[in-house]
Amino acid sequence: MTPAGVVVLTDRWAARGALAQVVEGAVAGGVRWVVLREKDLPRAERAALAADLRPILAEAGGTLVVAGPDPLGGDAVHLPAAGPYPPPPRRSLVGRSCHDEAELARLTTEDYVTLSPVYPSRSKPGYGPHLGPQGLGDLIRASTVPVIALGGIETPAQVRACVDAGAVGVAVLGAIMRAGDPAEAAATLTAAYEEILPPRSATATPEDRATATAGDR
Repeated sequence: MTPAGVVVLTDRWAARGALAQVVEGAVAGGVRWVVLREKDLPRAERAALAADLRPILAEAGGTLVVAGPDPLGGDAVHLPAAGPYPPPPRRSLVGRSCHDEAELARLTTEDYVTLSPVYPSRSKPGYGPHLGPQGLGDLIRASTVPVIALGGIETPAQVRACVDAGAVGVAVLGAIMRAGDPAEAAATLTAAYEEILPPRSATATPEDRATATAGDR
């Protein structure tokens, strides 16, 4: 199964509470996919954090994905656009960050990609150019794997626009990390996703999802 719905990226510096508590709240609000970043931490500390977060997700049937080639004791990783190519020895789930058609063309055995930045992001001010929903949709049609939209997604309207463009989910950071109530913020965004695209088969192709989305409009 590949990520779908609202996917949370961690940032302990932006979080308004302990990272485990924020993730707990997000899971209570319906999130089932979390990507652990925190790349500035020593490996031992990062592995300990992964060990704390995995049970929170597992109890709800969710999955912790680790940013970078080291799964930190798990088997789901999300790799940067810069490499490695091909991905390291096969894990159960491999994602990749992409930003344009050239990077999509380099994919080999990845299971899904994130496409960014869709909107201006408070976490990365000045980072761009921004795809917007139309640019996102163009790249989704060029992708051979499911796409998660990423970058500046904070509102239900933005969630709907990304899913309407063909994304199987949206990745958010600040909207959850900076929220006073992560559970409420997650529930609001999850509800917006489910309004326009109820969960569908994980085996469907991006073209299947785009066609289904168009039928929901």
